[in-house]
Amino acid sequence: MMNDPEESDPVIVAMNLVNKAGSPAAEQGEPRAGTKGKADQHSTCRAQDRESVSQVLDRIRQAARHRTKEKFTALFHHISPEALRRAFYALKREAAPGVDGMTWRTYETDLDRKIADLHDQVQRGAYRPLPSRRRYIPKPDGRQRPLAVAALEDKLVQRATAAVLNQIYEEDFLGFSYGFRPGRGQHDALDALHVGIEQRKVSFILDADIAGFFDTVDQTWLLRFVEHRIGDPRIIRLIRKWLTAGVLEDGIVQVSDRGTGQGSVISPLLANIYLHYVFDLWAERWRRREATGDMIIIRYADDIVVGFQHEADGQRFLSMMRDRLQEFALQLHPDKTRLIEFGRYAVQTRQRKGLGKPETFNFLGFTHICGKTRQGRFQILRKSRRDRRVAKLKEIKNELRRRMHRPIPEQGRWLKQVLMGYYAYHAVPTNYRSLGAFRDRIIRLWAQTLRRRSQRHRLIWERMIRLANDWLPRPRILHPRPRIRFAVKHPR
Repeated sequence: MMNDPEESDPVIVAMNLVNKAGSPAAEQGEPRAGTKGKADQHSTCRAQDRESVSQVLDRIRQAARHRTKEKFTALFHHISPEALRRAFYALKREAAPGVDGMTWRTYETDLDRKIADLHDQVQRGAYRPLPSRRRYIPKPDGRQRPLAVAALEDKLVQRATAAVLNQIYEEDFLGFSYGFRPGRGQHDALDALHVGIEQRKVSFILDADIAGFFDTVDQTWLLRFVEHRIGDPRIIRLIRKWLTAGVLEDGIVQVSDRGTGQGSVISPLLANIYLHYVFDLWAERWRRREATGDMIIIRYADDIVVGFQHEADGQRFLSMMRDRLQEFALQLHPDKTRLIEFGRYAVQTRQRKGLGKPETFNFLGFTHICGKTRQGRFQILRKSRRDRRVAKLKEIKNELRRRMHRPIPEQGRWLKQVLMGYYAYHAVPTNYRSLGAFRDRIIRLWAQTLRRRSQRHRLIWERMIRLANDWLPRPRILHPRPRIRFAVKHPR
């Protein structure tokens, strides 16, 4: 698996030798399950697949942990039938189909034969990815976000490949990178930011936004970065195929040497690799060598927040960061990137200067505000972003109109699911009032919809309140205080 098998353990050496000789012996003689059989037989097969794939991934992870400077030269054979089958069952059942029109349910029919055929194509080099289907989803600011929906078999190969590469890069990625990584989520990034501002000497925040990141990634640089760690040319060829497959829009396939196809399975990992070399390693080195005061860094995909003790550090970092990104075909959004005064001393400092309240900044769906506890101590207040709340209510209003003549219990069950999903993410401490306002607005939208069902409606407000109490759960805080959860996940 590594580029110096003499120092590898026996298992790794065996993998290297088999892979260099061609297809692994285990794969050549592996019996394939028939397309018919009992459900328990399929369940047993899937359980065995999970166990065998997990063992392989664990060995790759251990090798990456102990050999941080070496390239992996034999990874391709790990894209096995078991890995592809595991990737299939990890897909969302109701995901939108790509240009092939293939859905999860359709592909499940005669799955073993299809997996075997796909694996054979991949190993022979005959696999050719299809162009992704262009799809747009609305953004909170009213613009459209372009997504690339890959064909189902492309999703399987990408997911199986990403599972292997993740084991390597999870040992390389830095601690302040949170986006699209196993075992890390948006609330982990929010907790780290909250704790960093409260417990470190942070007085200034750099809120940085990379303009059109997923559409402007330089593919040549990306492949160079991948080759720092991946020495298997067949894996590199796979990634190059996905990057150059193009996007189908209005009947025309568009191919570009920029971008990673936002929405594809492999795209988040490739984006993290790109920013790991372009930003993370550089920022960590800057913090060690250039910073004159305390400094924190949080990155979730292309959303970056950096905290500084001294304003001069923030200004120098911003200037050098702008130059650094330009070297790799990226640029900061001029209207969304700013250095603001924020922290425990921001209120007093701005009062002495005759300025107003400290500015706020947005990160991962929340507006962060300098506030105080009832005892007068500094506290970071987090409120749901108003523009996103308005956009969500607009979606609910349109869907309620579509469901206008459905039975009230059916409408109530749907609205309950919507509210519970909203609470699951937004129910953080200090955000209770915003949750209540969101629920109140939904009640009014529901009342408007019910009253439009007939010109002679008899829906009085008291009855509407009873309906709301029956179906719409009241808000409650579901997430612990950031410092509590952060202390549990990072005991040090």
